[in-house]
Amino acid sequence: MRPQFTSPDAHSSSPAFSSSSSSSSSDRRLNALVRHLDSSAMDPNNNSSISASPTSAHANSVFAHVVRAPEDPILGVTVAYNKDPSPAKLNLGVGAYRTEEGKPLVLNVVRKAEQLLVNDRSRVKEYLPIVGLADFNKLSAKLILGADSPPIQENRITTAQCLSGTGSLRVGGEFLAKHYHERTIYIPQPTWGNHTKVFTLAGLSVKSYRYYDPATRGLNFQGLLEDLRSAPAGAIVLLHACAHNPTGVDPTLEQWEQIRQLVRSRGLLPFFDSAYQGFASGSLDADAESVRRFAADGGECLIAQSYAKNMGLYGERVGALSIVCKTADVASKVESQLKLVIRPMYSNPPIHGASIVATILKDRDLFNEWTIELKAMADRIISMRHQLFESLRAKGTPGDWSHIIKQIGMFTFTGLNSEQVAFMTKEYHIYMTSDGRISMAGLSSRTVPHLTEAIHAAVTRVA
Repeated sequence: MRPQFTSPDAHSSSPAFSSSSSSSSSDRRLNALVRHLDSSAMDPNNNSSISASPTSAHANSVFAHVVRAPEDPILGVTVAYNKDPSPAKLNLGVGAYRTEEGKPLVLNVVRKAEQLLVNDRSRVKEYLPIVGLADFNKLSAKLILGADSPPIQENRITTAQCLSGTGSLRVGGEFLAKHYHERTIYIPQPTWGNHTKVFTLAGLSVKSYRYYDPATRGLNFQGLLEDLRSAPAGAIVLLHACAHNPTGVDPTLEQWEQIRQLVRSRGLLPFFDSAYQGFASGSLDADAESVRRFAADGGECLIAQSYAKNMGLYGERVGALSIVCKTADVASKVESQLKLVIRPMYSNPPIHGASIVATILKDRDLFNEWTIELKAMADRIISMRHQLFESLRAKGTPGDWSHIIKQIGMFTFTGLNSEQVAFMTKEYHIYMTSDGRISMAGLSSRTVPHLTEAIHAAVTRVA
């Protein structure tokens, strides 16, 4: 029979436990149990799972050969920042919005939507379908393509709720690896660091096309066109819908039209990554224009959406993958295969974040409030661009810094090299990725002078 133990508090409250005879009896029983456990652990014929030393039988871990992986180049910036005790430290690496006071922001409209959900006693926590919340999917497609979009009107688009933008890209990549005849995807150089890993592990072969011109700190448009012309017919092309990460450099509408014509004439398959709709310019429609042009021309395309930035739902991991097809029948078949990709990956998506988005998108008042808050975030970032540019110009910092106000979105590609970045981190406690990308959302009017001093010192003292 297994020994029965009671808590010391229970023993101390019992008069019987205070007697010396009871105490001695308890001590004897405990000593006997310890001797029993010791002898059992030393008996080679004993099959008991109890061991005096859990690690003694396995001194060498079966994972001892595993090497420590390097920090993620983006997330690692925050790790280093958090370890720095300096009161002057500044984190410009994180891709998350901050207020003028440097604090994370939860939108008022998000709090309202959450309160409505909490107060709705009819809501339950049952599993969602494999492709997610139906209202969320329908409204997400409408948001990116527009209510009058031909694919929506003709029911030839399928949308699946996924785990933010990253999950949407991964599901789309795996679907293409299984069902598309060309397994090469061309991504811009440079691009978000996770793109290569996501598509490679999804089963695609990743190549790049020229995008950024370091000399002008703008778009290498001719190089882009030449590389896409040279891509094999049918190749997949990743396009940033707006606010290109990490450069902040976007094509003009006229350039987008040339890209569209080239992509269609070469039979390339466009895959849009839309992480910043409304967050770049402050206009949901303007930031979706590139995608809408492709969706309206009768051709097919894929679109990954994220609500991390434009609704501040970073931790909720809310996103969608939409695939525009030629016919409604093809769209239905595509959806059936998307389910087979998602089911063994994460089975079905979470409900809370998608419910927040759907609540906001389907309510006219909440939607309007969201657009106001969204424009305020975009406007603050634009203001930071102008303040930094004017500050560098007033300081007389060598070089042309006009690219700071020409670029758009959360990030600016400063043109600083890795040595200058390391200098700024060491001497000024300013943290950013080694390629010189800074998050404008991490700046404030208070910290612009500090960043200006650091950039000026880096440019004038470090080659």
